[in-house]
Amino acid sequence: MQTPISYFTAIKDPRVERCKEHLMEDIIFITIAAVICGAETWNDIEHYGQSKETWLKQYLRLPNGIPSHDTFNRFFSALEPDEFEQAFLSWIKDISKLTDGDVVSIDGKTLCGSREGEFKRAVHIVSAWSKANQLSLGQVKVNEKSNEITAIPKLLDVLVIQSCLVTIDAMGCQRDIAAKIIEKGGDYLLAVKGNQGCLEEDAERTVRFTKPASEWVEDDFGHGRIEQRKCTLYTDLSFIENAPAWKNLTAIVKIEATRYTKSNGKEEKEIRLYITSSQECIIRLKPTRRNRENSAENCAEKSNKKDVNSADTHPYLG
Repeated sequence: MQTPISYFTAIKDPRVERCKEHLMEDIIFITIAAVICGAETWNDIEHYGQSKETWLKQYLRLPNGIPSHDTFNRFFSALEPDEFEQAFLSWIKDISKLTDGDVVSIDGKTLCGSREGEFKRAVHIVSAWSKANQLSLGQVKVNEKSNEITAIPKLLDVLVIQSCLVTIDAMGCQRDIAAKIIEKGGDYLLAVKGNQGCLEEDAERTVRFTKPASEWVEDDFGHGRIEQRKCTLYTDLSFIENAPAWKNLTAIVKIEATRYTKSNGKEEKEIRLYITSSQECIIRLKPTRRNRENSAENCAEKSNKKDVNSADTHPYLG
């Protein structure tokens, strides 16, 4: 496998030649290593570099020592983001292994603090999260005059989803998106709400009047509460109007989550409906304790303390 630095050497350095005191590769490597270790600001990255300078010198040249926080800031502000993203995704694709049955969750989030002025919209990001690798596989910025529906296909273009189950919230429940996932060799699990004509009503009738094909139930105890998750699969699509319009549609999925809090006796219940192209999807969705503790939501929350560079992902189903 190539070294991490080698993936970024082809990036065009945005700085003026005579002003370069630090190597581009050194700046990028220190930044990525610092962020992986929890750095959230340019000052954090500088402090990380200073504390790890001896170790970094084993891999980097560092002709003028560790760059300042202002240097990191100016460099990445001038760097072409699309070019950096492609290099970063190439590296991620090589170090991550998407195995058969992996779940890739796609969802978006508006970045807090990204809105400037009265008329400028906040930045909205759509990202993809790998359940097996517990990392983000890529992200795309939503155009100011567009929405997630146009951004999701662009994100799918850069992802390798062969044999993966792709989950998307109701915004992504579109026939073209479902077809694109199938064309790329994956399966889909798309949340159903009232944005697709009678599809939600048809799914509700399916759950009400047809017999389940399979299901699992899981109970979880801890932190002063009791949680139960139930996932049910329905393969009778006779109530789904124009089902063939959804490429490879094979089942309706119902996920019920019930939470009972012991301290106040309060019980909360949520039911979600999905369409899917995979009858094995409920097996892929069955959670483990590690999956819950390191879910996309939790990781987004941890990385979002400063609310400047994080992107939300589709909540792990279960």
